Amino acid sequence: MRQCLDYLSQLSAEGGYRIIALVHRRDLADYPGIEYIELPWVITSWWKRLWCEYVTMNKISRELGEVDLWFSLHDTTPRVHAKSQAVYCQTSFPFYKWHLRDFKYDKKIPLFAMLTRFAYQIGIRKNKYLVVQQEWLREGFSRMFSLPQNRFIVAPPTMGFNRPNNFMPNSSCCEDTRFRFLFVATADSHKGFEVLAEASELLEKKVGKGRFQTIFTLKGDENAYARDIYRKWGHLESLNFKGLLDKNTLYEEYLNADCLVFPSRIETWGLPISEYLSVHQGKRPIILTDLPYAHETSQGADLVAFFPNENVQELTQLMLECLEGTTQKNFQPNPLKEKQQLVAYSWHELFKILLS
Repeated sequence: MRQCLDYLSQLSAEGGYRIIALVHRRDLADYPGIEYIELPWVITSWWKRLWCEYVTMNKISRELGEVDLWFSLHDTTPRVHAKSQAVYCQTSFPFYKWHLRDFKYDKKIPLFAMLTRFAYQIGIRKNKYLVVQQEWLREGFSRMFSLPQNRFIVAPPTMGFNRPNNFMPNSSCCEDTRFRFLFVATADSHKGFEVLAEASELLEKKVGKGRFQTIFTLKGDENAYARDIYRKWGHLESLNFKGLLDKNTLYEEYLNADCLVFPSRIETWGLPISEYLSVHQGKRPIILTDLPYAHETSQGADLVAFFPNENVQELTQLMLECLEGTTQKNFQPNPLKEKQQLVAYSWHELFKILLS
């Protein structure tokens, strides 16, 4: 949202546009040249969010008068009066194949997956355009809601991870000669920590202790899911529960990692994949779950291997190949692929289409 408002602030300065932003707190994204309507109560529950989308925003749109473009940045299509509407489909959770165990750890995740599919389709045909981050989401939503693909704009986020200005390498980190697998993710049950933990356990049994370490950005006490992961695998010498990392430490972990592993079961993009590729210019191996988001995000990588979703045995084999330097068979380049139209690689390009 901040990047969008930053661009719109610049557009406002050029003249010819009145820009109004509906936000829950103005101080979180306050840019010059933009009028703000604050709705602090919206984020307190899903039901208030839906009331806002279909009742409050309808009232606001009438009060504003003639609106040329109403652009919703958060998935749902509000019931408003405007010449043109567009929606940014941020979440991929309508495609999430949830498990019953997800209810054990955080019932909001499977419920969100079910609710978003329902919420997406309300009024979706009112939109002139729908904005998504990847080609597979264009194709998937097109099938899901029987909409033509030419109504979707693929707008890939600009990703990268530059060396922090105040970066100071940790010498003790450099002294550890073990092969380093890295997984960067939050403590959510769909991220697949258990898959990599079990694979690391099998690999340790195969090659012995002291040959490698698998680094988790998980401490083990964040929530019920994290506690379960630590309880089952916290004893492993090859597992390193580092917890949440600041930008400097995260950059160092990317820099020193020999291989990124990303077993998440659903993502809209998969930011750590792009960050790791950026740090190493795609030259170091990565192991990803065989899902559409991973194939698309890893384009441009020189050495990438995919394992069937949640297949621990296949993942263990790929980790072994990395460890032993035998990546010739299963690790291949993932070349960049040309995207279909419509595509926007910047906010300028996106709004040029939306305002056409």
